[in-house]
Amino acid sequence: MTVSPPDLLPVHEDAHLLVLDKPAGLLCVPGRGEDKQDCLSARAQRQWPDALIVHRLDMGTSGLVVMARGLKMQRALSAAFADREVHKRYEAVVDGVMPQREDWSVIDAPLMADWPRRPLQKIDPAGKPSLTRWRALASGPAATHVLLEPLTGRSHQLRVHLLSIGHPILGDALYGDAALQARAPRLLLHARELGFVHPATREALHFERAAGFAAEFLSGP
Repeated sequence: MTVSPPDLLPVHEDAHLLVLDKPAGLLCVPGRGEDKQDCLSARAQRQWPDALIVHRLDMGTSGLVVMARGLKMQRALSAAFADREVHKRYEAVVDGVMPQREDWSVIDAPLMADWPRRPLQKIDPAGKPSLTRWRALASGPAATHVLLEPLTGRSHQLRVHLLSIGHPILGDALYGDAALQARAPRLLLHARELGFVHPATREALHFERAAGFAAEFLSGP
Protein backbone atom coordinates (compact mmCIF):
# COMPACT_ATOMS: atom_id res chain seq x y z
CA MET A 1 0.00 0.00 0.00
CA THR A 2 1.33 3.42 -1.01
CA VAL A 3 1.45 5.93 1.82
CA SER A 4 0.73 9.53 0.81
CA PRO A 5 3.19 12.14 2.08
CA PRO A 6 1.91 14.42 4.84
CA ASP A 7 0.11 17.63 3.98
CA LEU A 8 2.27 20.70 3.44
CA LEU A 9 2.18 23.42 6.08
CA PRO A 10 2.47 26.69 4.17
CA VAL A 11 4.62 29.53 5.43
CA HIS A 12 2.13 31.82 3.68
CA GLU A 13 -1.16 31.15 1.90
CA ASP A 14 -3.59 33.50 0.20
CA ALA A 15 -5.89 33.44 -2.82
CA HIS A 16 -3.03 34.32 -5.19
CA LEU A 17 0.13 32.58 -4.03
CA LEU A 18 1.79 30.18 -1.61
CA VAL A 19 5.14 30.20 0.14
CA LEU A 20 6.38 26.74 1.10
CA ASP A 21 9.42 25.43 2.99
CA LYS A 22 10.85 22.63 0.84
CA PRO A 23 12.71 19.85 2.64
CA ALA A 24 16.11 18.74 1.37
CA GLY A 25 15.95 15.70 -0.90
CA LEU A 26 12.59 16.60 -2.51
CA LEU A 27 12.37 17.60 -6.16
CA CYS A 28 10.49 20.80 -7.02
CA VAL A 29 8.97 19.28 -10.18
CA PRO A 30 8.61 15.68 -11.37
CA GLY A 31 11.70 13.98 -12.77
CA ARG A 32 12.06 11.13 -15.22
CA GLY A 33 10.83 7.76 -14.00
CA GLU A 34 8.11 6.56 -11.67
CA ASP A 35 10.37 6.94 -8.65
CA LYS A 36 10.71 10.70 -9.26
CA GLN A 37 7.04 11.69 -9.42
CA ASP A 38 6.77 12.74 -5.78
CA CYS A 39 7.80 16.39 -5.67
CA LEU A 40 6.89 19.72 -4.13
CA SER A 41 4.60 20.78 -6.98
CA ALA A 42 2.69 17.47 -6.94
CA ARG A 43 2.23 17.66 -3.17
CA ALA A 44 1.09 21.28 -3.42
CA GLN A 45 -1.41 20.50 -6.18
CA ARG A 46 -3.06 17.84 -4.04
CA GLN A 47 -3.93 20.59 -1.52
CA TRP A 48 -4.22 23.56 -3.89
CA PRO A 49 -5.18 22.31 -7.38
CA ASP A 50 -4.39 25.72 -8.92
CA ALA A 51 -0.79 25.79 -7.57
CA LEU A 52 1.82 26.37 -10.28
CA ILE A 53 5.60 26.40 -10.10
CA VAL A 54 7.40 29.74 -10.49
CA HIS A 55 11.03 28.95 -9.62
CA ARG A 56 12.96 25.93 -8.40
CA LEU A 57 15.50 24.82 -5.86
CA ASP A 58 17.87 21.93 -6.50
CA MET A 59 16.71 18.65 -4.95
CA GLY A 60 19.41 18.81 -2.29
CA THR A 61 18.63 22.41 -1.32
CA SER A 62 16.04 23.12 1.34
CA GLY A 63 14.10 26.30 1.99
CA LEU A 64 11.58 28.82 0.77
CA VAL A 65 9.75 28.42 -2.54
CA VAL A 66 6.91 30.61 -3.84
CA MET A 67 4.17 29.05 -5.97
CA ALA A 68 1.49 30.88 -7.94
CA ARG A 69 -2.19 30.12 -7.80
CA GLY A 70 -3.35 30.36 -11.40
CA LEU A 71 -1.73 31.32 -14.70
CA LYS A 72 -2.07 35.09 -14.30
CA MET A 73 -0.20 35.05 -11.00
CA GLN A 74 2.38 32.62 -12.42
CA ARG A 75 3.15 35.08 -15.21
CA ALA A 76 3.41 38.01 -12.79
CA LEU A 77 5.69 36.21 -10.35
CA SER A 78 7.84 34.75 -13.13
CA ALA A 79 8.32 38.28 -14.49
CA ALA A 80 9.37 39.50 -11.04
CA PHE A 81 12.04 36.78 -10.85
CA ALA A 82 13.21 37.46 -14.42
CA ASP A 83 13.49 41.21 -13.68
CA ARG A 84 15.44 40.52 -10.45
CA GLU A 85 12.72 42.09 -8.33
CA VAL A 86 12.76 39.20 -5.83
CA HIS A 87 15.15 39.36 -2.87
CA LYS A 88 16.75 35.94 -2.28
CA ARG A 89 19.15 35.05 0.49
CA TYR A 90 20.61 31.63 1.24
CA GLU A 91 22.79 30.17 3.95
CA ALA A 92 25.38 27.44 3.65
CA VAL A 93 28.18 25.72 5.51
CA VAL A 94 31.33 25.55 3.40
CA ASP A 95 34.72 23.93 3.65
CA GLY A 96 37.54 26.05 5.04
CA VAL A 97 37.75 29.33 6.93
CA MET A 98 36.42 32.44 5.19
CA PRO A 99 37.18 35.93 6.53
CA GLN A 100 34.47 37.67 8.52
CA ARG A 101 33.90 41.25 7.41
CA GLU A 102 31.14 43.82 7.81
CA ASP A 103 30.86 44.34 4.07
CA TRP A 104 29.68 41.80 1.52
CA SER A 105 32.18 40.26 -0.87
CA VAL A 106 31.32 39.50 -4.50
CA ILE A 107 32.08 36.55 -6.75
CA ASP A 108 31.93 37.66 -10.39
CA ALA A 109 32.42 34.60 -12.60
CA PRO A 110 30.50 33.70 -15.80
CA LEU A 111 28.85 30.28 -15.89
CA MET A 112 27.93 27.84 -18.63
CA ALA A 113 26.92 24.20 -18.93
CA ASP A 114 29.73 21.66 -18.75
CA TRP A 115 28.27 19.74 -21.70
CA PRO A 116 30.27 16.50 -21.43
CA ARG A 117 29.34 16.27 -17.74
CA ARG A 118 25.79 17.65 -17.68
CA PRO A 119 23.99 18.66 -15.48
CA LEU A 120 27.22 20.13 -14.08
CA GLN A 121 28.04 23.77 -14.73
CA LYS A 122 31.45 25.41 -15.02
CA ILE A 123 33.07 28.81 -15.00
CA ASP A 124 33.98 29.95 -18.49
CA PRO A 125 34.71 33.41 -19.97
CA ALA A 126 32.16 32.62 -22.70
CA GLY A 127 29.43 31.86 -20.15
CA LYS A 128 26.58 34.01 -18.90
CA PRO A 129 27.42 36.81 -16.45
CA SER A 130 26.94 35.54 -12.89
CA LEU A 131 27.22 37.44 -9.61
CA THR A 132 27.01 36.19 -6.02
CA ARG A 133 27.39 38.22 -2.82
CA TRP A 134 28.63 36.46 0.31
CA ARG A 135 29.32 37.28 3.94
CA ALA A 136 30.74 34.95 6.59
CA LEU A 137 28.72 34.69 9.82
CA ALA A 138 30.81 32.30 11.90
CA SER A 139 33.59 29.80 11.44
CA GLY A 140 35.15 26.77 13.08
CA PRO A 141 38.55 25.23 12.49
CA ALA A 142 37.55 23.73 9.14
CA ALA A 143 34.19 25.20 8.05
CA THR A 144 32.35 28.52 7.72
CA HIS A 145 28.68 29.49 7.97
CA VAL A 146 27.94 31.96 5.18
CA LEU A 147 25.07 34.07 3.91
CA LEU A 148 24.69 34.15 0.12
CA GLU A 149 22.79 36.45 -2.23
CA PRO A 150 22.65 35.37 -5.89
CA LEU A 151 22.33 38.55 -7.97
CA THR A 152 21.78 36.38 -11.04
CA GLY A 153 19.89 33.11 -11.26
CA ARG A 154 22.13 30.61 -13.03
CA SER A 155 21.85 26.86 -12.53
CA HIS A 156 24.04 25.66 -9.62
CA GLN A 157 25.39 29.21 -9.31
CA LEU A 158 26.04 29.21 -5.57
CA ARG A 159 27.64 25.77 -5.59
CA VAL A 160 30.01 26.50 -8.48
CA HIS A 161 30.90 30.01 -7.32
CA LEU A 162 31.85 28.81 -3.85
CA LEU A 163 33.83 25.91 -5.31
CA SER A 164 35.67 28.38 -7.56
CA ILE A 165 37.04 30.32 -4.58
CA GLY A 166 38.11 27.16 -2.76
CA HIS A 167 35.16 26.80 -0.39
CA PRO A 168 32.77 24.09 -1.67
CA ILE A 169 29.53 23.47 0.22
CA LEU A 170 29.64 20.54 2.62
CA GLY A 171 27.66 17.50 1.48
CA ASP A 172 27.70 18.48 -2.20
CA ALA A 173 27.35 15.21 -4.09
CA LEU A 174 27.74 16.86 -7.52
CA TYR A 175 30.76 19.08 -7.04
CA GLY A 176 32.45 17.70 -3.93
CA ASP A 177 34.85 14.81 -3.52
CA ALA A 178 34.14 11.84 -1.27
CA ALA A 179 35.69 13.50 1.78
CA LEU A 180 33.54 16.62 1.38
CA GLN A 181 30.38 14.55 0.90
CA ALA A 182 31.16 12.50 4.02
CA ARG A 183 31.18 15.59 6.22
CA ALA A 184 27.41 16.13 5.98
CA PRO A 185 24.40 13.87 5.31
CA ARG A 186 22.95 16.40 2.84
CA LEU A 187 23.90 19.48 0.84
CA LEU A 188 24.21 22.22 3.47
CA LEU A 189 22.49 24.88 1.38
CA HIS A 190 19.19 26.49 2.43
CA ALA A 191 17.00 29.19 0.86
CA ARG A 192 16.58 31.33 3.95
CA GLU A 193 14.80 34.51 2.79
CA LEU A 194 12.37 35.60 0.09
CA GLY A 195 11.12 39.14 -0.37
CA PHE A 196 8.94 40.59 -3.12
CA VAL A 197 5.97 42.86 -3.80
CA HIS A 198 2.69 40.91 -3.96
CA PRO A 199 1.56 41.21 -7.60
CA ALA A 200 -2.14 41.47 -6.66
CA THR A 201 -2.21 43.45 -3.39
CA ARG A 202 1.08 45.39 -3.91
CA GLU A 203 2.01 44.57 -0.32
CA ALA A 204 5.73 44.18 0.41
CA LEU A 205 6.21 40.61 1.61
CA HIS A 206 9.24 39.17 3.38
CA PHE A 207 9.67 35.62 4.64
CA GLU A 208 12.53 34.07 6.59
CA ARG A 209 13.19 30.52 7.76
CA ALA A 210 16.65 29.73 9.12
CA ALA A 211 18.09 26.28 8.45
CA GLY A 212 19.34 25.57 11.93
CA PHE A 213 22.11 23.26 10.73
CA ALA A 214 25.16 25.51 10.99
CA ALA A 215 26.44 24.99 14.55
CA GLU A 216 26.52 21.21 14.19
CA PHE A 217 29.02 21.32 11.33
CA LEU A 218 31.40 24.11 12.32
CA SER A 219 33.51 21.87 14.54
CA GLY A 220 35.20 20.30 11.49
CA PRO A 221 35.50 16.75 10.14
